[in-house]
Amino acid sequence: MDISNVASMYSDMYSTAANQTASKLQDKLEGADYSKVDSGELMDACRQFEAYFIEQMYKAMLKTVPNNENTSNYTGNLMDYYKDQMVQSMAEETASGSGLGLAQMLYEQMKRNYGISDVADPKAGREHIVSAVMD
Repeated sequence: MDISNVASMYSDMYSTAANQTASKLQDKLEGADYSKVDSGELMDACRQFEAYFIEQMYKAMLKTVPNNENTSNYTGNLMDYYKDQMVQSMAEETASGSGLGLAQMLYEQMKRNYGISDVADPKAGREHIVSAVMD
């Protein structure tokens, strides 16, 4: 059984998955007319961008960690594949919570630029209620 091609297969899958994530986000951002979108869809796009941004930060941080010299090429490629999956999951989890605040800032800016109403924004309603109670 020849397994020499398995390492290159995982390497190809690793680079293809990264390219697909970036192109999917780019298509979503370029192909949409956000002047006709509701606030939920806009916030979803902003959270996806924040998750992608966090993923790129995590990948840059992982590059600073020294690699183990004792791993074979096959094992190294396999570990890279699973590290990429882990980083992507961690980035999505980070962005799904409060995140870095990048999604919220981007959302507010795009909402102003595209003239999207605050009426459909559930977060704006809560802030309005909180400010009314505080006054």
